[in-house]
Amino acid sequence: MKKKTCQYIIGLLVLPLFTACDFEKINTNEFEMLPEEGLMDGIAIGGPITAMEKCVVPVGTQADGTSVVNRYQTAYNLAADCWSGYFGQNNNWGGPNNLNYFLRDGWVASSYTEAYSTMIPLWQDIKSKTETAYPEAFALAQIIKISAWHKATDMFGPIPYKEAGKGLITVPYDSQEEVYKAMFAELTDAITVLAKYVDQGSTTLLAKADAVYGGDVRKWVVYANSLMLRLAMRVYYADAALSQKYALQAINHPYGVMKGTGDEAKMEQGAGLVFKNNLDVLINQYNECRMGSSMLAYLGGYEDPRLPKYFTKSSLRQAVAIGNLGKYCAIPTGHALPANEIFKECSKPNVPSTAPTYWMRASEVYFLKAEAALHGWAVGATAEELYKKGIAMSFEENGISASEVDEYVESGRQPMAYNMTVYYLSLSVNKAQPSKATAEWKGSKEEKLEKIMIQKWIALYPNGQEAWSEYRRTGYPKLHEVISNLSNNEVDTYTGIRRMRFPTNKATSQEELENLEKARKLLRGGMDKAGTRLWWDNKK
Repeated sequence: MKKKTCQYIIGLLVLPLFTACDFEKINTNEFEMLPEEGLMDGIAIGGPITAMEKCVVPVGTQADGTSVVNRYQTAYNLAADCWSGYFGQNNNWGGPNNLNYFLRDGWVASSYTEAYSTMIPLWQDIKSKTETAYPEAFALAQIIKISAWHKATDMFGPIPYKEAGKGLITVPYDSQEEVYKAMFAELTDAITVLAKYVDQGSTTLLAKADAVYGGDVRKWVVYANSLMLRLAMRVYYADAALSQKYALQAINHPYGVMKGTGDEAKMEQGAGLVFKNNLDVLINQYNECRMGSSMLAYLGGYEDPRLPKYFTKSSLRQAVAIGNLGKYCAIPTGHALPANEIFKECSKPNVPSTAPTYWMRASEVYFLKAEAALHGWAVGATAEELYKKGIAMSFEENGISASEVDEYVESGRQPMAYNMTVYYLSLSVNKAQPSKATAEWKGSKEEKLEKIMIQKWIALYPNGQEAWSEYRRTGYPKLHEVISNLSNNEVDTYTGIRRMRFPTNKATSQEELENLEKARKLLRGGMDKAGTRLWWDNKK
């Protein structure tokens, strides 16, 4: 029990001795909750915690209509979801856009808002109420904040971080290196606080407000360790020693990292709410989001049993028969065509409104550990064992028997070529197979890394933000280049978007403009361009 709480209870016991002078009682509204009581009951911070969780990936309920869906679409679906190779779109929104590397400032501003800005007031509110009075709740808020803000720095690079929440009118930006080091330190502290809480016999925290784990603190510790492992591997090519330090710290923690489906972090239902998956509206109501050509190349070439779990079949003449899995058709990457019936009838992502919105799953963790083992770090198993475990876990997560893993790995199949011709659209696309990598565990270290990353990319679906970050970090999987590159030479056609430019409406006052100019100087060459590589995007 916290010291402050003890003092509060002692004060209640002593108060009756001083009723003649009880000015506090006389001047207190008996129907109003005291701030301390709100904290003890979780009421004052429960709402902001739920709201923070809804911001990690924008997600809403049936009552929200399409407002959250539209925010998700411009912030993520028309950006990382497509740049990762997962999706193509049945639209061009009236002209050049993100998909063909012409970054629309309004969409970029939406990405910054959803990944960073919406979290600030919620986190500041919790910080002011809990940092010293309720450290366990603050630790939880820190983990949720990092879950969102690591996506912001992975989109833009420098962001205001270390001085955020201190009441400054203009918050300075930190370099991405400093942001990552701060996130590692904060995650370490948060894990320590929550692990101690569990060790002392407390198992739940804000159960009625926690939509992810229902207040299960042990699961939050496991998730936080897994998140640390994700971030640790992200920085490997920029600072291998820093990467190894925090990867092993996460893996070797007494509570460890994710091991099974019961550990996954997702928004499905909780805190009295039932959430809906944004993709359902984009797929079935807007008729825009469809299968990307790179997905067909890999899933089709491997005759991957996850293919019908991920996408619907297509009856189009252009559809391709994939073994005994049916016929599928994908939209070509980065086209400049308006919405049309052909693209509308391409394979749809198989994501109903009731599907969970995942933050992280156990299959990703096994692939992270497999990469760590490939680098020679002692993680308790070999890279091959962890690689196969990652595939088996992804199969399990998608309702496929693990008995199919060996045949899948040993099949010798390769990704396939992609062709699509539509004469009346003057469209003729012919893409060679993006890679000759099989799923079999053999080859050089670099070839094995490619296999890990291909399977990780497949398992991450439909988490395009993580898939895009890992593609930029490692160069894998090799993806189809866009048909139309309208970036005016700002972005290389073959390496793709490396980051988002800072939105032009981010700064309005002179102080903010000067602050933004300082942020630009933290980028490589001081170049605020979509082709500029981030700090961790450093693989030779």
